[in-house]
This record gives sequence, structure tokens and C-alpha cells, in this order.
Amino acid sequence: MSTTAEPQQLYLGIDGGGSKCRAILVSQDSEILGEGISGPGNPLRGMEIATASIMDATRQALLCAGLPERAMAALTVGAGLAGVNVPQYHALFRDWQHPFAAFHLTSDLHIACMGAHHGQDGAVIIIGTGSCGLAQAGQQVLEVGGHGFPYGDNGSGAWFGLQMVHQVLLCLDGLTAPTAMTAALLKATHCHDQLGLVQHFMHASPTLYASYAPLVFACAEQGDTAALAIVRQGAAHINAIAHRLLSIAPPKLALIGGLAYKVEPYLDATVRDRLVAADASPEWGAVWYAQQLAQQQEQTAL
Repeated sequence: MSTTAEPQQLYLGIDGGGSKCRAILVSQDSEILGEGISGPGNPLRGMEIATASIMDATRQALLCAGLPERAMAALTVGAGLAGVNVPQYHALFRDWQHPFAAFHLTSDLHIACMGAHHGQDGAVIIIGTGSCGLAQAGQQVLEVGGHGFPYGDNGSGAWFGLQMVHQVLLCLDGLTAPTAMTAALLKATHCHDQLGLVQHFMHASPTLYASYAPLVFACAEQGDTAALAIVRQGAAHINAIAHRLLSIAPPKLALIGGLAYKVEPYLDATVRDRLVAADASPEWGAVWYAQQLAQQQEQTAL
């Protein structure tokens, strides 16, 4: 594969979220040559962690394609990263001494929307470790959320996990009614009491909280009142994001992220009726973003 792929222009699409960094290596003929996945690509978790995740995912994609690590120098990269909407972190990546031929940076929301609607107008809501939304309709672009956990990201995996911990601690202290979430969380964390849970989550990352979010939905599906209340509260926030995005009349709306399929049944019918399946993944959106900017630069140079 390396003998045929190396002479071509290669594109790397990176989707860096709060839990995972995914990368796809694509030929100029839109053939996927390799893929990689690593840890968090969100600079809010630390610049060293984010750049290490990008490099690790890139090496995996090159290895998968049968290309040497030195091939990084020929890659045109599109990277959509959570957190770069914050000017401080955007500046850090702008000044990063990357090893690529070109590194085109934007937000994870932007590439998610480009991937979901193949670069056309539309809206997207990400429901993963964090939560946020973006809509584009003509010249209008509207972003909602993406402010980070714990002060934002309502309706996200991290938020659901945190709400469960709050509720379980209240239950164990005898301050609220029993809930099935108590036994589920204690079993999952191998804890026995309140102090064990507090110690387990004392320095917890958003990723750790999000890893327990499926327990909330499992308990809600079993009819647990407290779990159902949390799910409905989280879904109400996603509903609010959706209605805000739809206010600028994007033609389509897609949900993506690890918890999207869990939250969708609890959304308003008016929102569900507008939903479409995403055309492609955010990594593809990052590739198309890089290709668009590369073409613009070529045209400007002529």
C-alpha cells in the first residue's frame, strides 16, 4: 500500500473529544488508508495530553496504512478539537510546533456538522462526554454550549454520571428515597459506602463520570423514578439546544455521540421529527475541512 499511497496527497482527519481522539488517513481519491484511536484530544485536559493523543492516533493510522512515521511530514491535517473555541487553547494549538505539512484547526462541532451534512447547511448536536450544538443556515452560524464540565455540558455523559453520584450519595445518607442507581453504582465502582464513592470520584475526570452514564439509562428503563427524572432533565436540556439551533432554520438536524441514541427517545416529538442520520463521521468532516482550505490556498496562490 505504501508504494501506491506515498506519491499521492494524503489527508488526515482528526476528531479530538473529551474521551477519545480518532483519526483517519485518506488518499486524494477519498480511500481510507488507515485509522487510529487514542486518549482525550481536548486541550482543557492539558496541552500535553491533547497533543500526545493526536500524535498517537496519527502513528496508528500510518502504521495501519503501512506507511513510515516520517510520512507525517507530508500530511495535510484537518483537526476538530473540543475546547478550541476558548481563545487561550486555540492560541496554544496555533503555536504548536506540529510535524505535519499543514495543520488546519477548528472545533469538534464544526467538523461534526460538516461530516453529518457533507459540508452542506444543517445542524448537529453532540451528546458524548460533553454536549454542544451548531447550526449553519446560509451565512448564519450558531453555536450553543460547549462550555465544559462541570459548569456546562448539561445532558452529556459526564453530566449524567455526576447527577447519579449526587443522587446515590443523598440516598446513602438517608436524605432521599431509595433508588436502583445505588446498587448499580456501588457494584460498578466496587465501593461499599459513601466514603468509598467520594474517594473513587475525588479527582474524577469528565471521562470517568461519563463511563457510568449508561447505568442511569439502564435504571430509568427499569422504571426507577430517580433515574428517570435525571434522564428527563438531561433530555430537556438537549431539547432546549435543539430548539435554539432550529431557530435559524437549518434544513436538517443530526444527533451524534455515544449517548445520542440513549437520549433521542426522550426528546420532544417536534425535535425527533426533524432528525436525520448523519452522512459521515466527524473525522470525515475534518478531512473535507482540510481539503477545502487546501483548495482555497491553492486558488489564492494562482
